[in-house]
Amino acid sequence: MGNRELYRILVVDDEILVRQGIKHILNWEQDGFQIVGEASNGREALELIETLRPHIVLTDIVMPVMDGEELTRLIKHNWPEIEVIVLSSFSEFDYVRSTFQSGVSDYILKPHLETGMLLEVLRNTAAKLPAPSGAVRQNADPASVSMQQTLEKLLAGYETELDREHVEEWFPYPYFYVLGSSGNSSVLEELKALFPRMAAAKLPCGPIAGHPGLSVYVLNVDAEGREALPSKLKMLCPASLTEEGELLWVLSDPFPRLDQLGGIYRDVWLKLLQYRFFLPLDAVLMPGELPEPQEVKEFPLQAFMEQIRRLQLDEGFDGLERYIAWHTKAYTAEVFEFKSLIGNILFNVIHMLGSLNLDVRALDEAKYAYFKAIDEAQHVSGITSLLEEFRRQTKDCVQAAQQALQEGNPSMKLLLDYIDKHYAEPISLTEMARHFHFNPSYLSSFFAAHHHEGFKEHLNRVRIDKAADLLRKRDIPISEISSRVGYGDHSYFCKVFKKSTGLSPTQYRRQYAERVVKE
Repeated sequence: MGNRELYRILVVDDEILVRQGIKHILNWEQDGFQIVGEASNGREALELIETLRPHIVLTDIVMPVMDGEELTRLIKHNWPEIEVIVLSSFSEFDYVRSTFQSGVSDYILKPHLETGMLLEVLRNTAAKLPAPSGAVRQNADPASVSMQQTLEKLLAGYETELDREHVEEWFPYPYFYVLGSSGNSSVLEELKALFPRMAAAKLPCGPIAGHPGLSVYVLNVDAEGREALPSKLKMLCPASLTEEGELLWVLSDPFPRLDQLGGIYRDVWLKLLQYRFFLPLDAVLMPGELPEPQEVKEFPLQAFMEQIRRLQLDEGFDGLERYIAWHTKAYTAEVFEFKSLIGNILFNVIHMLGSLNLDVRALDEAKYAYFKAIDEAQHVSGITSLLEEFRRQTKDCVQAAQQALQEGNPSMKLLLDYIDKHYAEPISLTEMARHFHFNPSYLSSFFAAHHHEGFKEHLNRVRIDKAADLLRKRDIPISEISSRVGYGDHSYFCKVFKKSTGLSPTQYRRQYAERVVKE
């Protein structure tokens, strides 16, 4: 049929299924039309019109952000040459009537949207337009289907009967790959130079969440190309790095038939792209070179939060870092669930510190920026960097509170230093009040007013912290540890320890020993 210009169509509807249905209801290009873009509301449509300059806009009436009525009015004000066709339901006919006042060309009721009706309205609308150079108003050759239209249907999961002659014309070789590439935009040209017997096409899959600069291609190679493609990609790596030293290549396994494209893209290639979040940032990611995935371990959130409550920040965050390092081996895990866990941990830490009467205003103000950064992270390394900053800010918060306590209440500092020095002795509030010449009742109130926990809670926390340090030394019997930290009753010590840490002393020692062995 030769090269020809087509009437360009922009589809605007807030329902993705409606847009998909419209895109595949016609063999657009054989009828002289081409869908050049799609938008989910009027505002998105206006931005696309600036660059795509469609001949016809096919728009829904009721949409969020900007509806079809306002969109039509603005189109006719700024681009009077563009024709608008409105989609509506019966209940929206008053809206449709108002769009005719703005110059809408025609309308279609959604319940009547089918191939014959849509094609008739499009032809009537196109008749009002000057013909694009070479445009064909009548039906073109029914066998003429574009490569892009075929690829789009395959990616969308629509059943489509492939014309063998067309497929062989586009892709004459026996093996297909899906390749995702970011960074150097000339990678396809470089590959074609290395593989003279290679056909390729960019896939119309649209922007991929989290990877806005990623382009996706279908590659078609002969047997020699199949053997050499992975190694040649690696060979190209150093020369293809961006100025920032970044590059992303994700290559599927080879597959023999084009009609497998949709399944390979959705079920294999997109999963491979997700795995990259946890895997090392190598230049080329391929299924055959993946390590054996580990099973996801549950994060010990209760024990972690207890460490935060006891202000053992380094021990808590060190454990979190070890967990994330392990999680990178469980690379098949859902990235969304992992990000949700990290966000939940940050939220709980801020809440816990606030409940201890610490000044967490700076953390509270920063939390939404942290949540946004977690959501936008494209690799686990971004999460670890973020947690390093959160850890620093958390420690600053605690240190500032402790410094303010010491500077503002020298008496409080004396009390805390006394407990830290005499925790192993059978000290009591009454004994301590006598030592500092306080009334016991006043001392209790003073302690509660100037510290984030009461006298008894603080004494127990100091003793349990010291006991945990001793339990990590495996040569000291647990019965001896209890007396060393000030508990004359061994069973009472075990009860307090478990309430504080969630583990018995024996379980705590065993868990620590197992962790050391794994590390």
